[in-house]
Amino acid sequence: MQTIKTAADLKKAITALEDKQAIEWPLLKEQFLNTYESFKLSNVLKNTFKEVITAPGMKNDLINSVLGLTTGFVANKTIIGKTDNPLKKLLGFILEMTVANKVAQHADAIKTIGSILVNKVVHLKNHKSNNGDIL
Repeated sequence: MQTIKTAADLKKAITALEDKQAIEWPLLKEQFLNTYESFKLSNVLKNTFKEVITAPGMKNDLINSVLGLTTGFVANKTIIGKTDNPLKKLLGFILEMTVANKVAQHADAIKTIGSILVNKVVHLKNHKSNNGDIL
């Protein structure tokens, strides 16, 4: 910036700075709002989840883990049920974690077997409906 020697130079410098501020202020506000939005907990979680899902192999691992946990939970509720007995609760938790671990480890095989069973059921249903049998 040049050295200011006169009142006219000062007015020019002030006008130039005001023009610069008028241009940069809306950009600064927009950037602030974008930054504020990105730090909201829901957006942080959403972005983290997107990163995890897009990571190579993570999507399949996540699906396998969810499948394992769901199966373990269902096994616990089916076999142990609702109880106030601490020993049964402990056994239920152990059962749930064991089933979840085994299902997560062998999820691909379980998905393949499940797919085969579904295809057989659909094929059987289609075969019966084509023969005119009542389902």
